[in-house]
Amino acid sequence: MDQPRPIDTSPDDEWRETPPPRREPIFNLPAIVVALIAICVGVHAVRMLVLTESQDIGVIARFAFIPIRYSGHYIIDAYAYAGPVTYAFLHGGIAHLAVNMVWLAAFGSPLAHRMGAVRFVAFWIFTALAAVGLHYVLHSGDPTPVVGASGAISGMMGAAARFAFQIDRFAGKPAFTGPILPVSVVLRHRMTFMFLLVWFVMNLAMGLGSIAPGVGQIAWEAHIGGLLAGFFGLALFDRR
Repeated sequence: MDQPRPIDTSPDDEWRETPPPRREPIFNLPAIVVALIAICVGVHAVRMLVLTESQDIGVIARFAFIPIRYSGHYIIDAYAYAGPVTYAFLHGGIAHLAVNMVWLAAFGSPLAHRMGAVRFVAFWIFTALAAVGLHYVLHSGDPTPVVGASGAISGMMGAAARFAFQIDRFAGKPAFTGPILPVSVVLRHRMTFMFLLVWFVMNLAMGLGSIAPGVGQIAWEAHIGGLLAGFFGLALFDRR
């Protein structure tokens, strides 16, 4: 009677039967997020490297959000209509730009992967408008220009909280996963609640001038307006 032949379990056979796990790229940013970062960086580079000081002041005067412009004492021109959106692509300095772009990549990428490019852009505009909307309600006569993507990015943070920051990292495009959580559930989720609490405290502290010494005036009201818009308005843009 023939003896059964042993099964060869050499490392080569194991390698052929079990393919290596797929590696995810280090930077897996959606194209729309890359495009927004490129626009913000490009605009700032042109302002700093190409325009003269007087020309740069002209850009700020035309494309920033200036609350007093809407007080009724000035003519509402095309720039006034554009300002509540275009202000988000202007920044006060390299540090301001760098911080915003890091947060945009971190919170915008999983949100854009879930929403898709068109809905994400609509969400960006919605939260940017809500941000300066609240700022205007509280400072309607202020001549100080408001610039920066912080309001829209705060909206992305508010949206992330509605998913309790849960991301499906096993998909080819990591995205926020699961249904939009009810507000009551979000507030009972310890990590999410602590994030929101710390975020609000930090913004109130910045508004009172107790932190960030030496930094220009921070439109913390716009941050809160953007976050609330993203937190409560996410369902208008979610496609799942």
